[in-house]
Amino acid sequence: MLRLCLGLLLAASAGRSAPEPPADTLCLEPDCFGVFWGRRRFAEASGVCAAGRGRLMWVRSTVAAGATDLLAGQRRGARLWLGLQLPPGRQCTEPGRRLRGFRWAAGDELTDYVAWRQPRTHPVCGRRCVALEVGKDLVWEEERCDSELDGFLCEYNLTDFCAKLSPGAGVAVTYTPSFEGRDSDLPAMPAGTTASVPSLGLELVCQVSGDGVLQWGTASPGAWHCQLENGGCEGTCHWEQGTPLCSCPPGERLEQDQRSCASLCANAPCEHHCIPHGGSYTCMCHEGYQLAEDSVHCRDVDDCHAKPDLCDQECVNTIGGFQCRCHLGYELVEGKCEDVIDCYEEKCQHKCVDVPGGYKCTCFDGYAPDPQNPDKCVLFCNQSSCPADCDPHTEATCYCPSGFILEQTDGNKQMCVDLDECEMDYCEHLCTNEPGSYRCHCREGFVLSDQHSCSPEDEFSGDTMAYPKTAPPTRAPPKADSLHLGVLVGISIGILATILALMALFYHLMKKHCATQGDKGYKCSNSTEKELGLQQVTSGSPAANQKL
Repeated sequence: MLRLCLGLLLAASAGRSAPEPPADTLCLEPDCFGVFWGRRRFAEASGVCAAGRGRLMWVRSTVAAGATDLLAGQRRGARLWLGLQLPPGRQCTEPGRRLRGFRWAAGDELTDYVAWRQPRTHPVCGRRCVALEVGKDLVWEEERCDSELDGFLCEYNLTDFCAKLSPGAGVAVTYTPSFEGRDSDLPAMPAGTTASVPSLGLELVCQVSGDGVLQWGTASPGAWHCQLENGGCEGTCHWEQGTPLCSCPPGERLEQDQRSCASLCANAPCEHHCIPHGGSYTCMCHEGYQLAEDSVHCRDVDDCHAKPDLCDQECVNTIGGFQCRCHLGYELVEGKCEDVIDCYEEKCQHKCVDVPGGYKCTCFDGYAPDPQNPDKCVLFCNQSSCPADCDPHTEATCYCPSGFILEQTDGNKQMCVDLDECEMDYCEHLCTNEPGSYRCHCREGFVLSDQHSCSPEDEFSGDTMAYPKTAPPTRAPPKADSLHLGVLVGISIGILATILALMALFYHLMKKHCATQGDKGYKCSNSTEKELGLQQVTSGSPAANQKL
């Protein structure tokens, strides 16, 4: 069985007049309900409920419906406002819905109970609210909100109240609620209730404190009798020369009412931390800050400068702290900088080697890093022969670096063989062949005037011209394949021409020798005769022809 109790919890804010009390109340914990009589419009009724920290009544269940019957059941035919209203954005009712589009003051349409007079089949437009008609059955009716009804019902929640006092033995307390009710056995005292203690000469009032909470108090500051509710002291109530006084624990002080306690740091101007100390306080700062000269504000400390070894590699100061960072190629792992594995196949054309802080590209034998792009490799050979760069799909396509020619070994391996540029007379005086290149030198008393020519030293009054050790030729040698074949053909033709020239010279000398010797030798005379005979035959003389 629900317990009936008298009382309505009404909160009276400081500086404002007490709210209008209800004509009758009923409490069904944790809620209380009150009925107000007097003709009011819906908005006016809602304002009276709100002034007492309540709202127009929600009748969501049969329990709430029973409470309304107890409060207003004696006035048959009376009509009272309920907390149902058509939202401003909705112009007309919707008869097919359970609440016909009306909403409770909370803004929802939740309910387990409805009591419409009769089903409505047509919508009604305009500002609409809901009235409760008292009769044999409590029924709901749609009503214009600006109509004046006989009264209204308010609902309050027992969240703010003054608990009953706990006096010592032999001390009686009499409560005078701020309204008349059915029962004096109240579970809580509403705002404005007076508690009288004649034996102690006290009269306390349930009122709103400075922090907005309902509590017992008096108009005058200081403790009351320590035998009742600790004299109202938040800390300790004690007697000094027959007068009750309140005291606070260490680190706190009494407020203006001389009963409440507040921390010594409650109104301290400290920017970060306040530490109660003795009868005063001390300001302190967060880590990474230090107290300024005014002992109130805090300023940032440059941690990186104060502690140079905070970070493994780089330290960046921040407001109130610092950040550790790593050099390029490293990553921060649990406060330490660890080398990042940078080597992946796609980074380098040939081979990749991890080095501290990054990576380095290296090349296969016969190649060197490209000066324009260190990740790439170009053909290079620092020996007299190196393996050729051949297409893996067809070995017939092979390449050699500049200064080398392609040759095939006995094992059918394609090799790049150094070309001796010194055989091509690129240098005026002396030449030194090197793998893939050559160097020009001058004889004593001469200096290089350009990459290939030499000039006497006395023609240069200043410094001699310096040339790189491996100066390239002024004209590029033929390509590897055609150059090799041309050289061989040229050499062969040169040798053959030399042999023919030597033979012609030998014949000419022998002929001249026989002419000067006469008939000293058989061979010479015989040859001469043959030659003379041949001349006579070929001369075409008739005498000679007749003689023959």
